Amino acid sequence: SQRLLSEGAEALVLDLRGNVGGYFPASVDLAKELLSQDQVIVSVSDRQKEKTLYKTDQTGTLPSIPLALLVDKNTASAAEVLTAALQENGRAQVVGEKTFGKGLVQTIAKLQDGSALVVTVAQYQTPLNNNINKVGINPDIALKCSKTDDFLCVPKDAFISRVPAL
Repeated sequence: SQRLLSEGAEALVLDLRGNVGGYFPASVDLAKELLSQDQVIVSVSDRQKEKTLYKTDQTGTLPSIPLALLVDKNTASAAEVLTAALQENGRAQVVGEKTFGKGLVQTIAKLQDGSALVVTVAQYQTPLNNNINKVGINPDIALKCSKTDDFLCVPKDAFISRVPAL
């Protein structure tokens, strides 16, 4: 991350379009690098309604470089966890289309006959306690960017600081 700054990066675009999930711990770790100390990233509620809160314990390495997120209808699950964390903490503007809306934690149980069963074990809540399952995340700047546009479709005003949604 410091390499980006030393090489002259003035802003970042994180392209999460088509990211249908990913690895939950990686989304939490990346959020920690981009947020300041004591900011909520996500909470996870299990079937017994026990909540586990994930938050930053120190300021990350890139807490203030201007940042925009590109999302689309295929941005889901762990990618939505990162999107909500950065949007609701006022760290980044979200550009693109409404996200997919997968706010569930699921595990796969393999059965003896070789088939498998997907079991929902918990649910994500955003920093502002929103449930995104089957709802998705609305972008701050709605527009459709083709994959060939790369980050060039992100308007310059996407990098202006935003006030967290309440």
